Amino acid sequence: LNIRRKLASRSDRVKSVDLHPEEPWMLCSLYNGTVHMWNWQSQTLLKTFEVTELPVRSSKFIARKQWIVTGSDDLNVRVFNYNTMEKIKTFEAHSDYLRCVAVHPLLPYVVTCSDDMTIRLWDWEKNWECKQTYEGHSHYVMQVVFNPKDPNTFASASLDRTIKVWGIN
Repeated sequence: LNIRRKLASRSDRVKSVDLHPEEPWMLCSLYNGTVHMWNWQSQTLLKTFEVTELPVRSSKFIARKQWIVTGSDDLNVRVFNYNTMEKIKTFEAHSDYLRCVAVHPLLPYVVTCSDDMTIRLWDWEKNWECKQTYEGHSHYVMQVVFNPKDPNTFASASLDRTIKVWGIN
């Protein structure tokens, strides 16, 4: 195992990380309700987004829009411009804690999953309209990820001991 960089910083618990596809930037979602944007090459903290008072479980870059999208325990999705730090949008996405957000590689979609046992597909070009709600898990849905070989499908992992593959059409 070859560790290229190790970022050492006093922090609250890290709930997720994401890497920017072009820049040497990393997002860290923290239990204390903030999201840190680091330059992993220089090991410097670039920005701190004060998202909420509750844990932020997931944050992802949407590089083509210069945004980050976050999901947190206050049931909300928030979208920020990562250059200006302007908050673009806040909306209640689920009726229980959000566990994960995933960004579609081509379409203007974000998928969220939650302890409410649902997965939701959001369209940012239609003012973050919920295009579809996916039901079928019998416990908390912990993670969603788009299929890189077929972006019309995504997978979900749940505490009900199942992994399911879903279509977005």
